[in-house]
Amino acid sequence: MKYLTEDQIKDLKAIDTPTVANAVETHDARLNTEGFMGWDIKCQFPDLGVMVGQAVTATLNTTTTGKEKNRSGWHDCLRTIDAMPVPAVIVAKDIGPRPNHGCHFGDGMATVAKKVGAIGLVTDGGVRDVETVHEMGFQMFSVGLVPAHGNFGLDETNVPVEVGGVLVNVGDVVHADMNGVVVFPMDLVDHVIAESKKVTARESEMMDWVNSDEFSLDKFIEGR
Repeated sequence: MKYLTEDQIKDLKAIDTPTVANAVETHDARLNTEGFMGWDIKCQFPDLGVMVGQAVTATLNTTTTGKEKNRSGWHDCLRTIDAMPVPAVIVAKDIGPRPNHGCHFGDGMATVAKKVGAIGLVTDGGVRDVETVHEMGFQMFSVGLVPAHGNFGLDETNVPVEVGGVLVNVGDVVHADMNGVVVFPMDLVDHVIAESKKVTARESEMMDWVNSDEFSLDKFIEGR
């Protein structure tokens, strides 16, 4: 598996997620309608800023009554995170029968996950204990908040999952902030960083012109 370098992480964290979305869609391998999660995946802690890491995937089901308790999946997830030399983002798919009641992370799990190298969670289920999780600086993106953990259990780890309309594989780059979540393969990292600088320059030039005395609607419509 390829891993982000310290310089790549630093560069990506200096870019907001909408700019990353604009940059990645310029690559021939990415359609401009793919790779970004929908508005149902909400940033719980906007003040924590940009989250950059590589995905560790899991499926979870906390709403099946009578399900046998088994923590082996959670332990496998933790081992994968611990073995990664870069910040990990857990991307978790809710596969339970009552997804609006699924709760997959609280302060206990966040504490352990952060200890072994995770920086955040992205899930199409719920989360809880947001006050204490926020205090520890662990980012959460979820559909909403649920007070009870139900019948806890990870079914599988390190498998492809579809969350927020995006297929996520282990090792994919996760870039997220208060605007939402973008996911792309490691092979596109250098392209995204380089193209983001061009996107920022183009947008800055355009906004400066719009706000100048040289602006006219006719020129704008004609494409300057």
